[in-house]
Amino acid sequence: MTRSRFVTRSRFVTRPRFVTRPRFVTSIELGVRGSVTAEFAAVVPAVLLVLAACLGGIQVVGQQVRMTDAAADGARSLARGDGADVAAGHIRESVGPVALATERSGEFVCVRLSAPASFGLAAAFGLTVATRGCALAGGL
Repeated sequence: MTRSRFVTRSRFVTRPRFVTRPRFVTSIELGVRGSVTAEFAAVVPAVLLVLAACLGGIQVVGQQVRMTDAAADGARSLARGDGADVAAGHIRESVGPVALATERSGEFVCVRLSAPASFGLAAAFGLTVATRGCALAGGL
């Protein structure tokens, strides 16, 4: 007859008196002290690089929005009959030095702007931000 690990007394089942729990080994006992610091030091530059790329992308998108607004303002200025130098002056006040091209397309006056990206890394790769704005000729 085999003996059970549990002792039965009347209707209740009880555990043995000395139950050992599993013991967790700490990292100090394993000899890997400082590994978290080394892993953190390896991950931090990668996280900073991704963060810098995201912030640079936001900066380029902001430049695109400013240039689109300036192109629309320049097109409205030309559509009202202002000179090209006046429109170019307004655009340069808004976004700085940009390449400006005007064109007439039927009833519309359009302005094309292009400039190198303002984020250094994107500019190093030759990224150019370009936009176009149009307005109805003779409009208010």
